[in-house]
Amino acid sequence: MQQNKVNTSMNELLGSLVVFYHKLQSYHWYVTGHSFFTIHAQLESYYDEVNEEIDEVAETLLKIGGKPVSRMGEFLELSKIKEDNGTYISADELLGKVLEDYRVLLGLASSIKTSADEENSYLVSTKMDDLIDSFSKAVWMISQSMIK
Repeated sequence: MQQNKVNTSMNELLGSLVVFYHKLQSYHWYVTGHSFFTIHAQLESYYDEVNEEIDEVAETLLKIGGKPVSRMGEFLELSKIKEDNGTYISADELLGKVLEDYRVLLGLASSIKTSADEENSYLVSTKMDDLIDSFSKAVWMISQSMIK
């Protein structure tokens, strides 16, 4: 793997985080149902956290001599997470979609960590450890909330 592969993978993660951030914000606005108050607040917590992760991934890219993408078209093109339709959505349906997206992010971070470890890119590997922990916690918590 070459440095360009790490840059490409990190930019895919960056694009995915940006799309996910906006998707979470949309869900925050359009969530409906009996658990509105709880989910509405949790979504805000998630998108605030994702916003910080966006900056951390971009800055990590810069620290290793990479160039983070910065235009909306690039984010959308590189993202492994797809936009939603921006309409009202039930809390139950929304949680399933958020869980799926967190699993995508977890897979991306895990793959980047493996590649970074192979190349002794400790800065990237360490950052992926943090993201893997964050995404794993979200997957676990959302999964627990969906048990009936």
